[in-house]
Amino acid sequence: MIAKLKGTVDAIDADSAVIDVNGVGYLVSASARTLRDLVVDGPATLLVETLVREDAIALYGFLETAERDWFRILTTVQGVGARVALSILSTLSPDEIARAIAAQDRATLSRPAGVGPKLAARLATELRDKAAAFGIAPAAKAADVAPSGAAAGSINEDAVSALVNLGYRRVEAFGAVARVTQRLGADARLDAVIRAGLQELAR
Repeated sequence: MIAKLKGTVDAIDADSAVIDVNGVGYLVSASARTLRDLVVDGPATLLVETLVREDAIALYGFLETAERDWFRILTTVQGVGARVALSILSTLSPDEIARAIAAQDRATLSRPAGVGPKLAARLATELRDKAAAFGIAPAAKAADVAPSGAAAGSINEDAVSALVNLGYRRVEAFGAVARVTQRLGADARLDAVIRAGLQELAR
């Protein structure tokens, strides 16, 4: 499986780019957000998600870990394939996706092409816990959260804030804390989450 490509941008299309790595051109589909930051003949390092089908091997590229993480999360929802996931990431940043899901903002989630009201509702419902893992607690349900859940959300938020204060971008901190929380569990201590988050970001 291809996990990363580092080379030169050979060409950019409406929804993909060709990355030249030592003379071999790799066709990589990407969000409009990622493609805007690529320059023909310029260097590029893309994180890659490889999807193997019966008739083809498709590569999807991302400049940010948080965008790749949300691509993986979005494609776990029924009705969201790679194309729709890229459409969502082209319209909404990882931070905006997390906040829209946490707030159950179906109007925002239905903005991307290919996402109708029913799919937006499914995204909001099925991914609520994932948004919480990114350090954003659903405000509308705050009164209903059990004490242990509130504590976990608070630890995640504090860990994200700590990483941001250390100079990391918020979307990067969200992704690192989400991965750490899934690995360590909801009962992890704040110092352990921050320490593991720093290790994630250093990779």
